[in-house]
Amino acid sequence: MDSSPPLDAVYQAVFTLYHNPDPAEKEKASLWLGELQRSVFSWKVADEMLQQKRDLESCYFAAQTMRTKIQLSFHELPIEAHNSLRDSLMEHLRQVNDATNTVIVTQLCVALADLALQMCTWQKPVVDLITKFGQTNVWPLLEILTVLPEEVNSRSLRLGANRRLEVMQELGSAAPTVTEFLKVCLSNGGESPHIHIRILRCFTSWVSIQAITLPDVAENIVVAHAFHILSNHQAVSMVHEAATDCVCALLQCLEDNNNQQALELQLFSGVMALEEGFHLSVAHEDQEKSMNYCRIFTELAESFLEKIVSEDSSNKPHFAVKILDLVLTCVGHHDYEVAEITFNLWYRLSEELYQKNNDTLTALFKPYVERLIEALCRHCQMEPDHEGLLEDGDDFADFRLKVSELIKDVVFIVGSSNCFRQMFMSLQGTGVTWDSSEAALFIMQAVAKNILPEENDVVPKVVEAILNLPENTHVAVRHTSVLLLGELCEWIERHPQSLEPVLNFLLYCLQQPHLASAAASSLQSICSACRDHMGVHFNGLVQIIQSLDTFSISNEAAIGLLKGVSIILGRMPPDEIQRAMKQICWFQINPLCQLVESDVKAERGTKLDPALWLDRLAAIFRHTNPHVANGAVHPCQSVITEMWPILSNACTKYQADGRVMERCCRCLRFAVRCVGKQSAHLLEPLVKQIVTLYQMHQHSCFLYLGSILVDEYATEPGCVQGLLDMLQAFLGPTFIILQETNGLKNHPDTVDDLFRLCARFLQRAPVPFLQCPALNSIIQCALLASTLDHRDANASVMKFFYDLIHSGRNNENQDDFEVRNTLVKGIVRDNGQALVNNLIHACVFCLHSYMLSDVADVIMELMLYDRAAVCQWLELAVKALPTQNSGGSVTATQKQLLDFHRSLTRAEGSKAVTHALRDFARLFR
Repeated sequence: MDSSPPLDAVYQAVFTLYHNPDPAEKEKASLWLGELQRSVFSWKVADEMLQQKRDLESCYFAAQTMRTKIQLSFHELPIEAHNSLRDSLMEHLRQVNDATNTVIVTQLCVALADLALQMCTWQKPVVDLITKFGQTNVWPLLEILTVLPEEVNSRSLRLGANRRLEVMQELGSAAPTVTEFLKVCLSNGGESPHIHIRILRCFTSWVSIQAITLPDVAENIVVAHAFHILSNHQAVSMVHEAATDCVCALLQCLEDNNNQQALELQLFSGVMALEEGFHLSVAHEDQEKSMNYCRIFTELAESFLEKIVSEDSSNKPHFAVKILDLVLTCVGHHDYEVAEITFNLWYRLSEELYQKNNDTLTALFKPYVERLIEALCRHCQMEPDHEGLLEDGDDFADFRLKVSELIKDVVFIVGSSNCFRQMFMSLQGTGVTWDSSEAALFIMQAVAKNILPEENDVVPKVVEAILNLPENTHVAVRHTSVLLLGELCEWIERHPQSLEPVLNFLLYCLQQPHLASAAASSLQSICSACRDHMGVHFNGLVQIIQSLDTFSISNEAAIGLLKGVSIILGRMPPDEIQRAMKQICWFQINPLCQLVESDVKAERGTKLDPALWLDRLAAIFRHTNPHVANGAVHPCQSVITEMWPILSNACTKYQADGRVMERCCRCLRFAVRCVGKQSAHLLEPLVKQIVTLYQMHQHSCFLYLGSILVDEYATEPGCVQGLLDMLQAFLGPTFIILQETNGLKNHPDTVDDLFRLCARFLQRAPVPFLQCPALNSIIQCALLASTLDHRDANASVMKFFYDLIHSGRNNENQDDFEVRNTLVKGIVRDNGQALVNNLIHACVFCLHSYMLSDVADVIMELMLYDRAAVCQWLELAVKALPTQNSGGSVTATQKQLLDFHRSLTRAEGSKAVTHALRDFARLFR
C-alpha cells in the first residue's frame, strides 16, 4: 500500500467484511484490510476510527489493528511518537463506559499493556494507570492490570531477557499498590459478580508470574475472598470459576517455591475444608462446580507430589498423602469429565515412582492405584441400552483411549497380572451385565501386552471364554474380546496349540461387518508375533488377502493384514516367497491396472482411488524381508521387475496429482529397499522417468525418491554420474520455485527433500558431489534456508551442513581423505563467515528453541574442523546484532556478548552449544 487510503474506503471495506452476503466481496475486503493493517498508515487510520466511534465493527477493527501493530510492528514508530501513542490510547480508554463492548476494551487494554512493556521510557506505568483511572474507570483499569502480567511472557513481544527482568522488577515493586487497589475494589464492589470476577482474575494474573509473592499471600484479603466464595455452594458459577483459577495459581506457585511451610499448611487446610463443597456440588448436580473442586484438589496433590513420594515417606507417609483420597473421591464422580481432570496427576505419580524404583515406596501407593483402576473401569462402561459400537472420534471413545494410555502407565504400581486377574474375577460374579463385562475386558486389553507369556492360570481361561462366546453376546463385548486376543499375541506365540482355534475364530469374525476391522487388526498382531508358527497357515491367509474387499474393513485394517502376511512371507523358503509374493501383489495390481487403463475419475478413499492399491502394494514391499544368502538372487527381484511397468504407467497417468504421486514414490521406494542393489536394472528407466516428470510437476516426493536411489546406488562407481545428472536435472526447477516470493516458506517439503538428497550424496559419494559444478548454488540455497522455521526442512538443511563439514574431517576412508579435506577446506573458507552469521541470526530471530540443537550440531562440527576460524567469525556475527530493541531497551550488554562468545567457543560438545544458544536467544525474545 503506497499511500494512506481515505477513511471512508476503510469504513466501506469493514462494512463489506461483516455485512456483504457475497463471499467473493468479503474475501476481497478481508485481503485489502489485511494489507492496510500491514502498512505503516494503519497506525493513523486506527487512531482516527477509534476517535470517531462510528459503529461496533469499525471500532473493533481499529482496536484489533492497534493491538497487532504494537505487538508485531512497534519498530515502525520513531521513539518520539511513543508518548503521543500512549496518551491517545489512554484517552480512548478514558471514554470507556458500561455500554462499550468488552471485546473492544480488551483489545485496547492489551495494546496499552504491550506498549507499556516495550516502552522503556515509561518509568512507572502501573502507578500512573492506577492514579489516572483508579477512581473513574475501574473496569478498564482492572482489565489492563490483568493483561499486563499475562503479556510479559507473550511470544509475540520480543522484549528480550534484559527488558523482561526489568519489567518483572517494576511489577514486583508495584505489587503492594496493586494489592491495595484490589482491596479497595473489593470493599467498593458490592454484589456485582463482574467486579468480583475481574478482581480475582487480576490477582491471579499477578500471582501467576509471582509479582505478588507467596509471603504476601498469607493475610491477603483476595485469597480469603476466593476461599469464601468456594465454600459457598450458592456462588455464581463464573465467580466460582474465577476463585478456582486464583487458588490453582497459588498452588502452582507453591509447587515452584516448596519451602513455605506455614503457607503450605494454611493452603492445605483451606483446600481440604472444601470437601463439603464438592459433596454439595454433587448433591445439587452442579457439574461445573464439581469440576472446579476437582481441579483444586488435583492441583494441591501435584504441588505436594514431590514431598508425598519422597524416599523417606515410605517409612512415615507425608501428611499431604490424604489429598489423594480426595482426588479419588472426584474420580468416583458419576461423570467421566471430572475424572479426566486428574489424569496428569497419575501420570506424574507413575513417573516419580518409576524413577525412584523403590518397592517399599511403590507399595505405599498400590491401594490408591487399585481404587483408580476400579473407578476408571466403571467410567468406561457404555450405557446399558447402547446398541452397536462406539464411533471413532466420539468424546466417550476418546476418553476410553486416554484411560487405556493412563492404565498402561500406572499398572506397574499394582502389577499387570494382578490387574488382569482382578478384572477377570469381576467377570465371574453373578448377574454381571454386558456393559460391565465389556469395560473389564477393555481394561484387560490395556494391560494384556504386559502379561508374562508363561502365565498359565488366568489367560487360558480368558482365551477359552472368548473363543466360546455365545452368538447372542452384545457386539461391543465381542468386539473388545477380539481386540484383546490381538493384545495377547505374545502369549499365543508361546502357546502354539491355541493358534489354530484363535485363527479360525478371527477368520469367522472377519466375515461379520461389525467385527471385521477388529479381527483384521488382531490377525495382524498375531501374524507378526507368531511368524515362525504361521507357515502352515499361509495358504489360508492368502485366501483372506484374495477376499479382502469382501470384508467390511477399513483400508488401514487391510494394510495391517497385508503387513502381517508379508512378515510371515519373509520367513518362508525362497522359491515359495517368489510364488506367494507374486500372487498377493497381483491381487492389488490388477485393480490398479484397470484404473490406469480406464478413463474412470479417481475417487478418494474408494476402490476407484489408485492411492488405495498403491498403499497396499507398498505394505507388501515394505514388510517382506527374507534372508538372502551372499550371491543368491533375491526372491522378490522378478516380482518387482514385473510390477515396474504398471507402476511406471501409474506415474505417467497421475503425474499431476500430488497425493497419488506421493504414494507411487513411496511404493517405488519400498520396492527398491526390498531388493536393494538387485533392482539396478530399473535404475536408469526410473531416474529418467522421475526427472522428466519433475520438470513438469515439482512434487517433492521425486526428490525424496532420488535420495533413496542415492542411498542404495551411490557406492557403485558406475551409477554415480547418472545420479549426479539426476541431481543436476532436479536443481533447475527446484531453484525456480524456491526463488519465488516466500518460496522457501511456501515449499518446506521441497527444501526438506532437496537437502536430504544432498546429504545422502555426502554420505555415499562425497568426492563426486563436492566436485559437482552446482555445489556453490546448493550451498547458497542452504544458507538462505537456514533461517526457515519449519522443523523438518530446517533439520534437513542442518544435517546437510553437518555432513558437508564432517566429510572433510571424517578419516574412516583413507583413500579419498586428502581430496575431501582439501575440497571442504575451500568450501568452509569461502562460506564459513556467511554460515556463522546466518546460524546466529536464525537462532536469535527465526527458529523455535527446540530447533536449536540441530544448529548446535553444525556449529560444534565447524569448531572441531577449525575452532580458531569460528572464534573470529562468531565475533563478527555477534557484533552485527542490534544492541537495542525498538522500545529503546538494551537487548544484550557487552558483557553478555562476551560471555556468549566465550561459552560457545569453549564448548566441548553439542549440548553445551545448545545451552549457550538458548540462553543467548532469550536476550532477543
